[in-house]
Amino acid sequence: MHHTTPFKFASSLILTLLLSICSCNSPTKKAIDYRDLNKNGKMDVYEDPSAPVEERVSDLLTQMTIEEKAGLMFINGTFVNADGTLEKQPGAEGFAARLPSSLQSINEMKMNHFNFWQIPDVQMLARGYNAMQKVAEGSRLGIPVTIASDPRNHFSANIFAMAANSFSQWCETLGFAAIGDPQLVRQFAEIAKDEYLAVGMKVSLHPQIDLATEPRWPRISGTFGEDAELTAKLVKAYIEGFQGDTLGPNSVATMTKHFPGGGPQKEGLDPHFEFQKGQVYPGNNFNYHLIPFEAAFEAGTASIMPYYGIPTDQTDENVAMSFNKMIITDLLRNKYKFDGVVCTDWGLITDANLGNTVWPARAWGVENLSEEDRVKKAIDAGVDQFGGESVPHLVVSLVKSGKLTEDRIDVSARRLLKQKFQLGLFDNPFVDETNVTQVIGKPSSIAAGEASQRRAMTLLKNDSKVLPLQGKPKIFVKNIADSIAARYGTVVKSPKEADFAIIRLNTPWVPVESENFMARGFHHGDLDFKNPEKKEILDLLNTVPTIVNIYLDRPAVIPEINAKAKALIADYGASDEAVLDVIFGKASPGGKLPFELPSSMEAVRNQKEDLPYDSKDPLYTFGFGLSYE
Repeated sequence: MHHTTPFKFASSLILTLLLSICSCNSPTKKAIDYRDLNKNGKMDVYEDPSAPVEERVSDLLTQMTIEEKAGLMFINGTFVNADGTLEKQPGAEGFAARLPSSLQSINEMKMNHFNFWQIPDVQMLARGYNAMQKVAEGSRLGIPVTIASDPRNHFSANIFAMAANSFSQWCETLGFAAIGDPQLVRQFAEIAKDEYLAVGMKVSLHPQIDLATEPRWPRISGTFGEDAELTAKLVKAYIEGFQGDTLGPNSVATMTKHFPGGGPQKEGLDPHFEFQKGQVYPGNNFNYHLIPFEAAFEAGTASIMPYYGIPTDQTDENVAMSFNKMIITDLLRNKYKFDGVVCTDWGLITDANLGNTVWPARAWGVENLSEEDRVKKAIDAGVDQFGGESVPHLVVSLVKSGKLTEDRIDVSARRLLKQKFQLGLFDNPFVDETNVTQVIGKPSSIAAGEASQRRAMTLLKNDSKVLPLQGKPKIFVKNIADSIAARYGTVVKSPKEADFAIIRLNTPWVPVESENFMARGFHHGDLDFKNPEKKEILDLLNTVPTIVNIYLDRPAVIPEINAKAKALIADYGASDEAVLDVIFGKASPGGKLPFELPSSMEAVRNQKEDLPYDSKDPLYTFGFGLSYE
């Protein structure tokens, strides 16, 4: 007879116990580490990290009230104070004064999606983010917060790019288009993703893949230029860098914008404002603007943001994209089979009180509808979430009055919850506050960003191969810090004393006449220099051989300046050091123009808003760029 030793018996008993624990239908906390988010003392399916995402979503949905589902459908700005706290402070200024605190939004409005604009020191940002997650953890079902952000990693004066602060500072996306290297874009996206994750930002309100086919449009600096194929190639790398191969806990979900392409604005007037005139397609080129989005779908973008504009005469009703069923349901959902989150651009439902003036809701084409009916029309069109709004009560009212079914709300709630689960927020939403400064401010990331500023620069003219400048010439500088210029040459006080002048310029713009200070900050209007500024620049160019550097946030019209400059070099967000490194040959310009530079404002006015590179006799064509070799 076979005798079982005590050791073998104990081992087999332990194994049997382990197997019984593992095969149990309702695992206990001993078997699986979980967070008891609804505080009922047992592990629900939605709390089980090993359960399939779809099952977790379904379980949570059955436990949610209509108020909680409605709260999911709104995302708005919030703030973290300089000391990492979340409460509204007396005397708060800027966004913090106008926005509800996250405490109020989570507790009273059941909201759990927010975006940051102004931020404190990154260490305090991480502290505030963790505090926000603790508040969310204490809510009835413990649904975690999702934080989104506009671009933060560019050396930029762009109104939509947040100041980089301690984040790595790269050229703007136009610069990536000038370089044209998908591997560099992927490297950028992976580094920016790590920086976002270090402070809890899980959604990027970018990439912006509108095509810059209308040169007067103020938002060109956030794009990859006017060529659809180049944009498509780069956006794929961008999304893959932020999201990885699949959306997971180490991903930042991209909200690609602005479907179906926001570039062809009539006369370049932006639809953030009531003076806009709609998107127009005089060249019958609507489908060209979809090419980059097709690449984004292929790369698996998690979310899509439509633009504000009305696609004039392209659909069965002239209403803005997010209210337009033919755009959201027929085109985006049905043709492209997109089943991710669709979030409107900010502020489509309610007017914004800016103190001295009111910024009307961007409800173009449906201005006469009530706020509640605007919400209904957007949801009927196929939208899941409302950006820049905190009015979940409108969704609740629509359901309770029978105008919308709760089943329809569940469709959107399911998409929004699925993304939270995929991003790992239900299992561990917190960040390691001790790790922040090891990721943000990492020397290799800072260096890579600075290198991109230099490589993107586009050499347009190099008369007699004057560049790169040799030795330590006497230089007169304008719009460059003397202290920095002195490292490269001997800075002199007057052009007549100089061997060379170096001047930095910005692409011209004309503020629109508006009571809205936000509108006055957008770079609208003519692209050419006017007197007396133009005369002052040309006087300098006629006095001394001058190297002109121009920042291109839109395609500048500079034929006279080009003619008189000894050398002309464009940048897309660059420091004084970056510009001087290229001028003095410490780095080489590697960019090609991501859009053409028109030869006159007449040519600009005569080109068609929806067609790329179609202005008559451009000064420089799309893709032009010289090198030092």
